[in-house]
Amino acid sequence: MARTKPGEAPHPSAPTVAKLRMQFAKRGRARFSSHRDVARTMEWTLRRAGVPVSLSHGFSPHPRLSWIGAAPTGAASEAEYVEIGVTEHLDPVLVAREVDAVLPEGIAVVEVVLAGPGALADRIDASRWEIETPGVSDDTLAGAVEAFLAAPEVSVERLTKNGPRPLDVRSAVAELACGLTRKGEPLAADREDRARAATCGRLTAVVRHTTPAARPDDVCSALRAVAGLEFPEPVRATRWAQGRLDERGELIDPLAADRAATPA
Repeated sequence: MARTKPGEAPHPSAPTVAKLRMQFAKRGRARFSSHRDVARTMEWTLRRAGVPVSLSHGFSPHPRLSWIGAAPTGAASEAEYVEIGVTEHLDPVLVAREVDAVLPEGIAVVEVVLAGPGALADRIDASRWEIETPGVSDDTLAGAVEAFLAAPEVSVERLTKNGPRPLDVRSAVAELACGLTRKGEPLAADREDRARAATCGRLTAVVRHTTPAARPDDVCSALRAVAGLEFPEPVRATRWAQGRLDERGELIDPLAADRAATPA
C-alpha cells in the first residue's frame, strides 16, 4: 500500500474522505497490555504500514482514531474495535493485510470494512465473555450461578476515580451459564478437553455495557458475594463478541450493516 512513507503522516489539513472500521484481537501475553499501550501500538503500526490516517486540527494534531469498548487490562479479546479516519479511498482487504503484517505478536487484525452510515458505538451495548476458573470446577460453579440468577440484585464495590462506588452486577448481566452456551451446547474448549472441567470450570456471560462497566472480575466478585465462592487462582477472561442485544438475547454483529452497505 505505502500511500505515505513509513514514519510519516499526512498534513494536518488533509481532509477525512472515508472511515475504516477494524476488528482486531488481543491474545496471549498481549492481554496484559493496557488500552493506552494498545492505542499507541496501533498508531505506530498504521504509520509503519503507510495508512494515510487523517489528523485532527489545532496546536497538537492527533490521529483520528475512535475506540469502542476496549477490554480491561488482563483480559484477552477477539472483538476489539477501532474506527480510522483516512485521507484516501483504500481497499479494506489490503489495509487489513498490510496492518496485520506489522502488528506485534499477540495483536492481530480480524477484519477491516468501509464504514457505512451510522455510528459504530450505537451498534454495541453488550459483550459475550468466556471466563476460565482454575481451581473451581463446573460443578462448584453451578450452585453459585443458580444463586446469582435467582437474586434480584447483587452489588459489589468498584473503585472509581471518584472513590468506591457500588455496582449492581446482576442488572448488568443479561446471561450467565456454567460451561454451556445459551443454547445448551458445550463450549468448544470443553469439547476439546472435557477432563479439564474437573479442575477448571468455565462461565459464559453476556454483560451489558453499563457505567461504570461491569467487568469479568466483577462477575466473579458477585458470585463470591452471593454464594461465598472463592477463586484460588486468577480467572482468565476472553471476550468473544461485542454487539447490540436483540429481543432474543443474541448479539448482532456490529460490522454486518457496513458489509451490507459496501458495493459488491
